Amino acid sequence: MTTPQPPAPGVADGPDPEGPATTAPAPGSANGQYHLTIDAPARASAQADTGPTASDEELGPTGRVNRPVPEPTPLDRHGPAVVVAVCNQKGGVGKTTSTINLGAALAEYGRRVLLVDLDPQGALSAGLGVPHHELDLTVHNVLVPPQVSVDDVLMSTRVDGLDLLPSNIDLSAAEIQLVNEVGREHTLARALHPVLDRYDYVLIDCQPSLGLLTVNALACADTVVIPMECEYFSLRGLALLTDTIDKVRDRLNPRLSLGGILMTMFDARTLHSREVMARVVEVFGDTVYDTVIARTVRFPETSVAGEPITSWAPKSGGATAYRSLAREVIDRTGRAG
Repeated sequence: MTTPQPPAPGVADGPDPEGPATTAPAPGSANGQYHLTIDAPARASAQADTGPTASDEELGPTGRVNRPVPEPTPLDRHGPAVVVAVCNQKGGVGKTTSTINLGAALAEYGRRVLLVDLDPQGALSAGLGVPHHELDLTVHNVLVPPQVSVDDVLMSTRVDGLDLLPSNIDLSAAEIQLVNEVGREHTLARALHPVLDRYDYVLIDCQPSLGLLTVNALACADTVVIPMECEYFSLRGLALLTDTIDKVRDRLNPRLSLGGILMTMFDARTLHSREVMARVVEVFGDTVYDTVIARTVRFPETSVAGEPITSWAPKSGGATAYRSLAREVIDRTGRAG
């Protein structure tokens, strides 16, 4: 009797149970620059089975050879901070998880980091073990008159070198309260300005929308990191987000740049994940980080524990991935030491 052989890892063994990845075009930017459908070349690339050649062994999950990134060296001084907006208008793509763990990994490399929770749900604060519903002062009080100093709201975390501006549901009223303020798009920039010299990085966890709070984050940021789930609906929204970034750059913040796209929740066993990955790399090229965050049960565990994966499970694949991402971010922002 012949024993059936299991399919090779990462190769689809049947049709996607959810049906074809896409047949409709994704919304493009105003200038038509991005067309993010999964077309035949991307599908063919994702489906190709070239066998275990020597060159394939060098390829990373993005389908490219990973670019060399130098090991960060210690800093002899801190600041001024690079402000990074972690942004995607789609929820559930790993923004908060990436902000926490990237911040912790940067702190491991000796960088001083401030995390800003700009989401009224307060998930960033909760993910660091902060009882945010009990707080009297949050980032809301920094933004909305009568304003308080950032120093009155700043909190230390369990991670050395990692501080937090917490948030809670009070922030949900900020967009309405700021609507009549002069220069409302720059409110966050004015609030953060006094503390930028103390930090090497300020990471802003944006809410899943393109409202006034997110525009505030983009208006004060130097660069944007876009966590993106390897899933079709995330692909559709990417063009809208890049269009918003272009508009903020043109009208509010000329220094704003797209720092990188971080592919999250990647599952190499599914054809769909590989198709989405292939299409994003095809369109955005080197903007896509070589680091890819794979699906793992460790991340929900860290949320319950209230600490980053780098300390909760320091030897896990997730911790290794975020340390790799931190090295890429440091290299791209010119803060390698």
